[in-house]
Amino acid sequence: MRYISTRGDAPTLSFEEAMLTGLARDGGLYVPEEIPTLDAQTIAAMAGQSYEEVAYTVMRPFVGETFTDVEFRDLIARAYAGFGHAARAPLVQLAPNHFLLELFHGPTLAFKDFAMQLIGQMFEAALTRSNSRVTIVGATSGDTGSAAIEAFRGLEAVDVFILYPHGRVSEVQRRQMTTPSEDNVHAIAVDGDFDTCQAMVKDMFNDFDFRDSVRLAGVNSINWGRVLAQVVYYFTAAVSLGTPQRKVSFTVPTGNFGDVFAGYVAKRMGLPIADLVVATNTNDILHRTLETGAYTKESVTPTISPSMDIQVSSNFERALFYAYGQDGGAVKAQMEDLKSGGFTVSQGAIDALRDTYLSGRASENETRAAITRYHARHGELLCPHTAVGTHVAEAHLGTVPMVTLATAHPAKFPDAVEAATGLHPPLPPRMGDLYDRPERITRAKDLDAVKSIITDRIAS
Repeated sequence: MRYISTRGDAPTLSFEEAMLTGLARDGGLYVPEEIPTLDAQTIAAMAGQSYEEVAYTVMRPFVGETFTDVEFRDLIARAYAGFGHAARAPLVQLAPNHFLLELFHGPTLAFKDFAMQLIGQMFEAALTRSNSRVTIVGATSGDTGSAAIEAFRGLEAVDVFILYPHGRVSEVQRRQMTTPSEDNVHAIAVDGDFDTCQAMVKDMFNDFDFRDSVRLAGVNSINWGRVLAQVVYYFTAAVSLGTPQRKVSFTVPTGNFGDVFAGYVAKRMGLPIADLVVATNTNDILHRTLETGAYTKESVTPTISPSMDIQVSSNFERALFYAYGQDGGAVKAQMEDLKSGGFTVSQGAIDALRDTYLSGRASENETRAAITRYHARHGELLCPHTAVGTHVAEAHLGTVPMVTLATAHPAKFPDAVEAATGLHPPLPPRMGDLYDRPERITRAKDLDAVKSIITDRIAS
């Protein structure tokens, strides 16, 4: 299995090289040369299997020779051993043909744990084998950063630096990043929004002297390994609802587009998905693009669903790559236009996107109302991001089972949940002392300051 850049001008890499590299040297994102398929018999055999067994079957074709079968099974087992639910990603029925896929039973109570825990294991195994060390830099709107720090804390082969927008993450998200005491993990509060943090990360990757001097690696959803790990729970959910004998639809609260793109990969692999619904909050650039064909940046509005407060969705580039028939030159041109504020998707490409993705948005009032409604009617406490998803999903319910992805535990956003329901959602017992742990907070105003922090703190 080989990996190519969405912009067409970077070296073709193995899975291990693509995983450790993150962002391609031409600024693009790595995708597999071909997406392997699973036949109906293989998918049907997943019924009754453990999450780990399904994960092995789904991901093994993408890994190539990076790990042996035994190694890969062991990495998967270790990645999910710390999850708080035996099913890893259990389904809960909300209403006739509407289900919630709980993706918040990992160590940091968010869906990012599914990918990050496995990435941590794979990085450590690959780097230990080659006696190498890397510096991981990532941007977060809240959940990616805490998941990355949790996955890599204390590991010998990596230093981790996570950039988050100062004052624009929840207190639980911030404390999950700033309270780990291990010397190899660092949280940096940046003045600006998530897009500011993400732009800094991309600038560091495109500064090849700096990139090479600190051996930069990325674990944002720009990393193909992140997307790959998220493909798995589409299979486990669909099989639980009768796939491959019937189709299943999914609604995905969407910010950086990686999670819903993983659904696209699952569909390309042969999973009979009817609809993939992109759910956005008021920062609705993806919904607007699918409606109008124009991808135009606007200012970011802070909301109660902060992990979706994004205007530049990195993984949308992967969706564009396939919509343009894997034409890297066309994608490169669009990304150049984005630097000036936006671009218009060609008619053929927007038609391809609309054939794959539906979309909807939820206002702040609609999000709050969904939290209130689902607690009153169904006894479910939803985090604001999940509430965005359920609100949008309601417009697409029908005869096909709809699965809304519950992307975070409600206790990660207690103020919003309490305001909507009157209930303060408690943290799980294993995190009960989070508010008592001392924090380590580092502030940075610009890219040069971030680079200096990294250079000063990486292990020699």
